[in-house]
Amino acid sequence: MKGIDCYTKDMKTTLVIFGITGDLARRKLLPALANVIEANETGDLSIIGVSRRPVDKFAVLGDHHGQLNGTTTLFQMDLDRADDYARLRDHINPQDGEQVLFYLSVPPESASGIVENLGKAGLNAPGNKLLLEKPFGRDRASAQEMIGRTATYFTEAQIYRIDHYLAKEMAQNIVTFRARNAIFSYLWNNQYIEKIEVVALESLTIEGRAAFYEQTGALRDLVQGHLLQLLALTLLPLHDDLNWDSLPDRRKAALDAILPSDPVRSVRAQYDAYREEVGNPESTVETFVSLELRSSDPQWHGVPLFLTTGKALSRKKTEVRVHFKKTNDAQSNYLIFKIQPDEGIAIDLVTKKPGYDREVEHQKLSYMYPVGTRLPDAYEQVLVDAIDGHKGLFATSGEVLRAWEILAPLQEAWRDDPAIATYPVGSDARDVLGQV
Repeated sequence: MKGIDCYTKDMKTTLVIFGITGDLARRKLLPALANVIEANETGDLSIIGVSRRPVDKFAVLGDHHGQLNGTTTLFQMDLDRADDYARLRDHINPQDGEQVLFYLSVPPESASGIVENLGKAGLNAPGNKLLLEKPFGRDRASAQEMIGRTATYFTEAQIYRIDHYLAKEMAQNIVTFRARNAIFSYLWNNQYIEKIEVVALESLTIEGRAAFYEQTGALRDLVQGHLLQLLALTLLPLHDDLNWDSLPDRRKAALDAILPSDPVRSVRAQYDAYREEVGNPESTVETFVSLELRSSDPQWHGVPLFLTTGKALSRKKTEVRVHFKKTNDAQSNYLIFKIQPDEGIAIDLVTKKPGYDREVEHQKLSYMYPVGTRLPDAYEQVLVDAIDGHKGLFATSGEVLRAWEILAPLQEAWRDDPAIATYPVGSDARDVLGQV
């Protein structure tokens, strides 16, 4: 099959989902597919769900059977048998001018073998794309090994590494807001900004994901990808007009300038019911991380960059908070990008209270989406962009490796000294920082 220079919606796309019976497919992929098909954003699309065992299509598609039944077939195969990939190739039967997307919704330990077998079966033609879910390794060395093995069969242009935070509506709005509003584009540097905070707080515990979390922890789960990518969107250079296709290179430039983490400027902790929940009384896996980073970019010299994430806290929120420098203590000074929930942008303002006494009060100047507005789920954006060949919201191998390099000092320090503080379930994040 020949490569596709420019995808159009009258071309046929075959989406092959490895792991269609898994939790991610059920919660995210299938609902997203149902929505983008209903919105007519996929063109001529057929879906092949790969399963290791016989399954009922109605049970797999569940509530989305009505939207997906006509476009979906199931294919049973042994993921470790090379002959089965030849059968899959014959089943797909790709033609010139068509594209095939392989979505690997599988554990990382299974992904490398699938990629290798796809390549050996000739399913890595230039018109084919590979969609990979995080985590991308456990550290820089393992990420480099994974990238190298994948590169044996697929070019970087064919690989779409999914960090769904990049595809969230408000994450995209960080760049739009900066590029399209002159007043803030002039203020977006260390002359006017005092500090930047990126937080992702959860009120839920690990909710039965013991095996996953014991292998991952908060640093690998949230900081290495999601929070560093949100920080990169906040810092990336925007000296000219907004160009979405250039975002990966600009994010990489922002990450390249971030200095390696300093363990002394970091906090790690674990909620007090965690060990019992995972059945491991000796666990030192962190469920809370906060660290302060710095950038060598002259535009950001001297500005502290705080990343904080944690589970089992008092509330749920993900946001980027930009603090502007004050000329006196009575001034307001922050801007918030609310990623979730209650997506929007808020600015803290000090205004005069109505009345004769000239008292002042804090008010929020905020933008919220109009009532009834349906925001596309991040996975809907991921699927539409992958089909259309837009890579601006996908992580590159360079970004992945640089993120691990930034966090390497923390990983090394915590490996040498695994002692960890604890905090009560339901704590405020500020209290955790204050007591550790």
